[in-house]
Amino acid sequence: MGDERQTERQLFVEEVGIVFEQTGLPRMAGRVFGWLLVSDPPQQSAEQIGRALIASKGSVSTSTRLLIQHGLIERLSMPGVRHDYFRIKPDALGHMIERGIDDEVKLFRQLAERGLGIVTDRTSITHKWLKEMRDLYVFLEKELPVLRDRWLEQRKKRT
Repeated sequence: MGDERQTERQLFVEEVGIVFEQTGLPRMAGRVFGWLLVSDPPQQSAEQIGRALIASKGSVSTSTRLLIQHGLIERLSMPGVRHDYFRIKPDALGHMIERGIDDEVKLFRQLAERGLGIVTDRTSITHKWLKEMRDLYVFLEKELPVLRDRWLEQRKKRT
């Protein structure tokens, strides 16, 4: 593989790590996920991941466990091979949408509702903000499952 292509892959992996970090997940987990998105072959051992990312065995282990828990990657074993491999789970994107967004939307709606219970002055700006926040998350709770179902239907038609 050319140096330019390798550099592009490394930059992509780092970018995925930063995006994960911005969403509250460890950057290293994002880097592992990013590497598995662009690695060839698509299944990689912990050792291969560590070498590619210049990361410790412990860091790779912690990250792969987290990614497995989040339903983004899966562990594979190969006949006659003593170590495990990891790859992107086939339904990882659907799982991300289902688990992450739904849970976060519900949490933020609940926070807004708790805040509305605290701010009793209905004419205050803070009450207005909390009401708008709650209304947005109520809307998203209702509409996101519809969008997800449409996406799954569209994906089914493409395959």
